[in-house]
Amino acid sequence: MPLSRQDTSDYQQLFLRDRPLLDVRAPVEFALGAFPTARNLPLMNDMERHRIGLRYKEQGQDAAIALGHQLVEGELKDARLEQWLAFAHAHPDGFLYCFRGGLRSRTSQQWLAEAGIDYPLVQGGYKAMRRFLLDDFASRVDHLNLVLISGRTGSGKTRLLPLMPRSLDLEAMAEHRGSSFGRTLTPQPSQIDFENRLYIALLKSAAAGEPLWLEDEGHLIGRCALPLALNARMKAAPLMVLEEPRAVRVEIILQDYVIDMSQAFMQRDGAEPGFAAFRHFLLGSLERVHKRLGGERYQRLAAIMGEALDAQSGSADLDGHRLWIEQLLTHYYDPMYDYQLSRKAGPILARGDHQTLAEKAARLTLADTVTTA
Repeated sequence: MPLSRQDTSDYQQLFLRDRPLLDVRAPVEFALGAFPTARNLPLMNDMERHRIGLRYKEQGQDAAIALGHQLVEGELKDARLEQWLAFAHAHPDGFLYCFRGGLRSRTSQQWLAEAGIDYPLVQGGYKAMRRFLLDDFASRVDHLNLVLISGRTGSGKTRLLPLMPRSLDLEAMAEHRGSSFGRTLTPQPSQIDFENRLYIALLKSAAAGEPLWLEDEGHLIGRCALPLALNARMKAAPLMVLEEPRAVRVEIILQDYVIDMSQAFMQRDGAEPGFAAFRHFLLGSLERVHKRLGGERYQRLAAIMGEALDAQSGSADLDGHRLWIEQLLTHYYDPMYDYQLSRKAGPILARGDHQTLAEKAARLTLADTVTTA
C-alpha cells in the first residue's frame, strides 16, 4: 500500500475506475442506497446510531461523541477496526466514506492511522457522490443517442444486446427480466441502488456521437423505476425490431423461464423443495396476469401449466410447457406488444433476426440515429 494518498473529491474518477469503497455508515443507511463497489463495514450499528442521534438532539454534539466512544470501545472497537484493516490491505487503492464525509469517516480514518494505515476518505461522503451522479445524469440524458431493441416476448432481445457496438443491460441492473414472469432468484436492488448502477454505467459509456443500445422497456422493470427523464428519452428513440418465428420464441422462453429457472431453484434449495418453489414461482407469475387474461382463459392456462409441471417433475417431459407458452404468446403477449409498438413515437430503423440487426447496427451512422428529446 502506498505510504500516503490524499483525500478526494474527484467523484468522476472514483466511478470511472471502480475504486473500492469502504462505507462506514450504519446498515440501515447502506440498505437505502449504496454504490456497486462499496462494502458496508459500519462504525456504528443501527441501534448505536439511533441512540447517538437521540443524545445529539437532547444534549448536543459533545455529548453524542462521548456516548459514541462509550458504545464503541474495547473488543468491539478492535473487531471493527480489524475489518477495516483487512479491507484496506485487500484494497490499497480504495477510499472510505460516511454520509457527509464528517465525523464518522474521520474517526474511522483516525483509527486506521493509529493502526499504521493512512487510508483516504471521500470528501463530502455518500451525499456528495450521489449528488454528483444525479447532476451528471441530468446534464447527459437529453443528449443520449439511444437506439432501442424492440421485439415480441421471447424473441431474445437481451441476447442481442452484447452483439451491439455499445449497449447497457437495464434488466441486469434491475435483477429482473421485465415481465410478470421476470423475477430472478437474486433480490432486486433498492430504487437508489438501481439508479446508481444506471448513472455510473451511463457515465462510463459516454462517447460523443456513438449510439447506445438499450432494450425497449416500460417505466418499471419489476419494482425498479426508470428515471422519468430517461423514460421520456427512450419513448422518442429510434427502434430496431427483432423478429423471430413463434416456434423459436417458444424455445427461448422454455429455456429461460422453465429449464434455467427450475434448475436454479433446485440448485439453491435442493431437488424436491427447489422444484416446489419453482412451481410456486411459475403459477404465481401466471396469477399476476389473471385479470388481463380473463377468468376463463386464466383457469385454462393454469390447468395446462399445472399438468406441465407434473409431467416435468415426473418424467422431465417439457411438451406441456410449450403448450401454455404458445397460448400465452398468442392470446396475451403478442397482441399487447403489437398495440404498444403501434404507439411508439420513434422511427423503426430495421427489422430482422439477430444476425440481420447485428449487421445493421455495425453500419449505422450518426445521422441514422439522432433524435430530439
